[in-house]
Amino acid sequence: MDEYILELKNITKRFPGVLALNDVNFNLKRGEVHALVGENGAGKSTLIKIITGAHEPSEGQMILDGEVITKNDPTKSLKSGIAIIYQELNLLPSMSVMDNVFMGQEMTKKSRFLDKKKMLDICNDVIGQLGVEINPKSLIRDLSVAYQQLVEIAKVLFNDCKVLIMDEPTAPLTENEVEILFKIIRKLKEKGVSIVYISHKLDEVFQLSDRVTVIRDGEHISTMETADATKEELIKLMIGRELGDQYPPHSPEIGEPILQIEALTNERVKNVSLELKKGEILGIAGLVGSGRTEMARALFGADRKQAGIIKLNGDEIEIKSPLDAIKHGIGFITEDRKRQGLLLNQTIRLNMTFSSLSNEKGAFINKKKETSLCEDLWQKLSVRGYSLLQKVVSLSGGNQQKVVLAKWLATNSEVLIFDEPTRSIDVGAKREIYTLMSQMVSEGRSIIMISSEMPELIGMSDRIIVFREGEIVGELTGDDISQERILKMAANY
Repeated sequence: MDEYILELKNITKRFPGVLALNDVNFNLKRGEVHALVGENGAGKSTLIKIITGAHEPSEGQMILDGEVITKNDPTKSLKSGIAIIYQELNLLPSMSVMDNVFMGQEMTKKSRFLDKKKMLDICNDVIGQLGVEINPKSLIRDLSVAYQQLVEIAKVLFNDCKVLIMDEPTAPLTENEVEILFKIIRKLKEKGVSIVYISHKLDEVFQLSDRVTVIRDGEHISTMETADATKEELIKLMIGRELGDQYPPHSPEIGEPILQIEALTNERVKNVSLELKKGEILGIAGLVGSGRTEMARALFGADRKQAGIIKLNGDEIEIKSPLDAIKHGIGFITEDRKRQGLLLNQTIRLNMTFSSLSNEKGAFINKKKETSLCEDLWQKLSVRGYSLLQKVVSLSGGNQQKVVLAKWLATNSEVLIFDEPTRSIDVGAKREIYTLMSQMVSEGRSIIMISSEMPELIGMSDRIIVFREGEIVGELTGDDISQERILKMAANY
């Protein structure tokens, strides 16, 4: 039997005005976990779309299980044993686990009615292979994100998958949920499933993968045994240069409090009081569900507050909606940029300016002013694209995040809330965003940063406030800031 279950040979993909992939070679051994890494925009997404049949290559060929695949499409790819789990889960939330597993492949009796008993038995068996307990009759919307992801894997097992592609699978998961997922990945590997694992978290790459392939600017750079690689080597191969210190130094002159929150309360947060100083990066730590994002949404007017006072520059302000917050100079970079931060099917130009730009009368957009502003932001943020008229949906995750940042820079907000600012972004783009944050506070802006990544919190924050169960349970500054202290407060142990 051939060593490789999947081979991509000399794959080139051209889009109008863009060479997305150039003569790329990639192979996947039977029963291995093969990590695919590279910066946002390197070509990873295009490559996996070719594997799954969403794109046809301009040149080159794909061989699956010894057979050359021609005229591929997603349906043919799935029937051939190739499955993919995207970062954004592809499930119907109002339907049951069983209905999602059997979607489009429902089993019927001779009477043509659904054979729900047989479907239920098979669903229980498939879920049992994962080593977890999920009621097949449960609605998807009632499950945690981690268990929804396990339903995606159950769909894969039901379809007798040979090749599984996992695209940033741990992005929305807690540490405990990540451990569950890792155990299941190892079980799938033992069953002979071959896995292409895409992640910007290099610790995961070293923990899980047998081999790793680096692509950069649409070209294959290197494939190596993971055991023979180092994190520093991979980073250099990914970005084509030495990264230097991940967290840029910032020595802002921290001033007086610019934002004060007193006894902020709603259904999800309880009696939260904090202050943010001018020129400060205030880190917000806590486990998933601890109330960090809920506090930010209440501050920004996205969720209703039941009680509490908000002061800006010493004056009490009323924020009943996001529009009120924007008018007062508060911006919010949400954790879900695709659903809450961007108009995906609109242009980069419109996304950069729709929160801020109009002429004096407010009836029409001043196109000349808009274009000038966007060109400045394009250069300042080093957005990788071919035109301001390019739709945002076609950008990589890191460049989408830069467009979100550009939107709030255009508003000249004094206070910026960053919720998971570098989620699913490569190391090079992270460094660029950290540098921008440092520049912002040096210019006198102030930042509240919510993050689940401990190194990021510790590396970027001047102070850290810890949340647990909707309340503030501690504050750390200076030498007192450590991962151990943050976790002890967050988990109450």
